[in-house]
Amino acid sequence: MPELPEVETTRRGITPYLQGESIRQVLVRQPKLRWPIPAEVMALRDAPVLAVRRRAKFLLVDMVGGQLLIHLGMSGSLRVLPNETAPGKHDHVDLLLSSGKLLRYNDPRRFGAVLWSEQPDSHPLLAHLGPEPLEQGFDGEWLAQRAAGRKQAVKTFIMDNKTVVGVGNIYAQESLFMAGIHPSRQAGRISRSRYDRLAQSIQQVLSQAIVAGGTTLKDFSRVDGQPGYFAQELMVYGRAGENCLVCATKLRAARHGQRSTCYCPECQR
Repeated sequence: MPELPEVETTRRGITPYLQGESIRQVLVRQPKLRWPIPAEVMALRDAPVLAVRRRAKFLLVDMVGGQLLIHLGMSGSLRVLPNETAPGKHDHVDLLLSSGKLLRYNDPRRFGAVLWSEQPDSHPLLAHLGPEPLEQGFDGEWLAQRAAGRKQAVKTFIMDNKTVVGVGNIYAQESLFMAGIHPSRQAGRISRSRYDRLAQSIQQVLSQAIVAGGTTLKDFSRVDGQPGYFAQELMVYGRAGENCLVCATKLRAARHGQRSTCYCPECQR
């Protein structure tokens, strides 16, 4: 599933092709994604693109008259292609650009979304999101305040979009390992100083993943079709039963919120 680094990598990849251009037309081959594609999207004609931004895992395309929201779901991807490129089986939406290129949305599982909002950043799906992990407003103090009195496992706590956006399963595991925090520890029983370290670890892990172009796991590849390379830097994710790369202790597996978790019983307390 594309997580924040993959979505940010996609945003950076498509921005030079969209910003300053116009969406001449939208071709929809499959209107039924996670939610039906709104009529406003299908009716777009000669709409100038003002900016391409990201909020959580949503790509936000700001235009005169509204905002296009794109979510990649579990298997979605975007490609910039020549206008005459023939569509494949899972190529559901094309944005035809004034440059003569097109932005193509591909999604085998159809769990992504292409939505519309008349006012920027006002869509209901954006309303209750927590802070961006790489922007001002997210730090150890914020985490400690949100965690006060909570008995839930710290891993599920940091994966909650109301706590902080974009920390999915892969990066939650890697961040907790870097911070030396056991994923099963109750969120409300972690000290402020350890939350300072965890906030810094989340920022470092996500920043490194963005530089590497994301993590390639089954479906994800970058906007140019090339894979992301952060998978080569994973310390714990997917390595249960192998030796810890720091202390050589055998890594263990657990489950949190129906998601598998790998951790080191020696390095993480």
